[in-house]
Amino acid sequence: MAYDLQIRDSEHQVRMRSPWAAALLPIVTLGIYHLVWWYRVNRELRDFGRARGYDLGQNPTNSVLALFPGGLVVVPALVSYWRGTKRMQGAARVAGQEPLNGWIALVLFLVISPVLWAYMQSELNKLWRAEAEPLPGQPAPPGIEPGMPPRLDAEREPAAPPQPDTGREGGARSESPPG
Repeated sequence: MAYDLQIRDSEHQVRMRSPWAAALLPIVTLGIYHLVWWYRVNRELRDFGRARGYDLGQNPTNSVLALFPGGLVVVPALVSYWRGTKRMQGAARVAGQEPLNGWIALVLFLVISPVLWAYMQSELNKLWRAEAEPLPGQPAPPGIEPGMPPRLDAEREPAAPPQPDTGREGGARSESPPG
């Protein structure tokens, strides 16, 4: 089942999808669902990047065109997958999460691509659980509590490095333990 969510502090929406759907529906629909899924994933990443002030892609249509008809030449499709994986890793880093593993993604792409698509969707679902909330009147997906407070900015951004403690006059450094 898919759940529509709204990115916190933004008007943009994202969708938590079943990883099984991302893996199996392209086979059933002869690839059509994969093109739709790839467009939507790239659009969601672009919107998430804009909401957080980062560049996570500009034009999801180009990502899809790289798959078809660009996939007939092979290279554009490879570049689209590579950049899409980088966008997912960047989105996870923006959210302060462990990013999707690029080596696992590469091996899955080379061995069995539908499993890669499920892996990508699973990683996006983790991101949306942390960074989005249910739409008003919609059921909350598993792992998201209704009315969950938004994350504080201090949790999103790394803290500023501590300033050196000069302690006493004359610039001598204080050696007292923190606490």
